[in-house]
Amino acid sequence: MDEKNKKAIALRYEKGKDSTPKLVAKGQGYIADKIVELAKENDVPVIKDEKLLSAAYTLDIYEEIPPELYKAVAKILAYVEKLKKQI
Repeated sequence: MDEKNKKAIALRYEKGKDSTPKLVAKGQGYIADKIVELAKENDVPVIKDEKLLSAAYTLDIYEEIPPELYKAVAKILAYVEKLKKQI
C-alpha cells in the first residue's frame, strides 16, 4: 500500500470504564501517520491487522465496535494485556 493510501485506526477500551471498545480515530495518508506516531509517543501498542482495519474503518468516530468484530478486537486486547504484564 502506498503512503497516500495508508490507513490507520485507533481503538479505546478501558476495563471497568467502557462497556465495549470504541473507534476513537481513523484516517489515511498523513492522518494515518500521525495516529501511528502519537500511539508510539504515548507507548500505545501499534498492531497491524488489515482485516480489522478494513472492517472498523467503516465505523464512525466514537462508534462502538460491533459484535462481529469482538473476536478480532478481543485478540488484540489480550495481546496488549500480555504486553503490559511484561513491563
